[in-house]
Amino acid sequence: MSDDQDNTKPASDVRQFTIGYDDDGIRLDRWFKRHQPEVSFNIVSRWTRTGQLRIDGRRATPGDRLQAGQVLRVPPPEPVKEEEPGVRAAKPRVVRERPVLTPEQIAYAESFVIHRDKSALVINKPPGLATQGGTKTTEHVDGLLDALQYEADSRPKLVHRLDKDTSGALLLARSSRAAASFAKSFSSRTARKVYWALVVGVPPVEDGMIDLALAKQPGTGGEKMHVDQKEGAPARTRYRVIEVAGNRACWVELQPFTGRTHQLRVHMAAIGHPIVGDGKYGGKEAFLTGGVSRKMHLHARRLRIDHPDGGQIDVQAELPEHFSDSLSMMGFDLELGAALPLDEVKFSETSEGKRKAETAAAKSKRKERKGERRGRTRA
Repeated sequence: MSDDQDNTKPASDVRQFTIGYDDDGIRLDRWFKRHQPEVSFNIVSRWTRTGQLRIDGRRATPGDRLQAGQVLRVPPPEPVKEEEPGVRAAKPRVVRERPVLTPEQIAYAESFVIHRDKSALVINKPPGLATQGGTKTTEHVDGLLDALQYEADSRPKLVHRLDKDTSGALLLARSSRAAASFAKSFSSRTARKVYWALVVGVPPVEDGMIDLALAKQPGTGGEKMHVDQKEGAPARTRYRVIEVAGNRACWVELQPFTGRTHQLRVHMAAIGHPIVGDGKYGGKEAFLTGGVSRKMHLHARRLRIDHPDGGQIDVQAELPEHFSDSLSMMGFDLELGAALPLDEVKFSETSEGKRKAETAAAKSKRKERKGERRGRTRA
């Protein structure tokens, strides 16, 4: 069969992926390397050349930049070709088919669901479960999505991610239309996410904005981020101290106003208060003694986002056991966290912004007084 005839794959075997906001701006060939590593660049090139790869219905090229909310049409995985006698072929890439889920896996996935309607699901992702698979990751949310199809025409789609060791609210779209709508909300920053964290020490400012640009740390293969005010992408996080345990630790609310990789973890470590259990960014200082769990204490507590059919989804996810136990051990009152309003805050409304605003107001008043004195002198 020629390349020109290759695009006659059965429609039922064609796959569709909605581009999430985390992949906004990425090249098409890089998207495959990130999400479908078993698909070689040569295959991607051939698929684009024969019109099998399409973005929102139009033919694509390997160098096309993807936008959040776009729908990527991908042909079925190609079978591994047998090596011809006497010909030394390159080592074939293994095509990973999704395994059939066991009843136990289905029940496990269904236990995560905390919100369900015809367009969306929200699950409470447990800590230690990756959102998507990788080279050494075989258990992940993406691999369990067949269990959450219910009455829909297709399995739900991931529209954002949580780190493997971060627990909490994770949104899934149940249709391509809903996925595009949610991706737009994330990319335009109209969606609001609230995290709870237990951090080492107590920040001197109880309510502040961390405004530190972030970039991939050289030499880590993109696996670690660091503060880079010159070359990094803008990153802003609001934090509010909910309750303190002496000077040892405190419970904080975090609201990311941008969506950089590991943003909350890097920002809290950068101001000297790493998240408890985050050895990657906090080192040994991130682990507390006295029986406090060594697991990550970062939880996506609340998600509020516009619903594709009108109104809003506003969901709260219960804490995992290790986090809840740590708060109880330190005598924290869970009702204090629930009482905090979800403000549409601007930087000028934070503690640091208030100080700047007060300084500017005092300066303005001094100018007015000088003007009044000058006016009396001329009179």
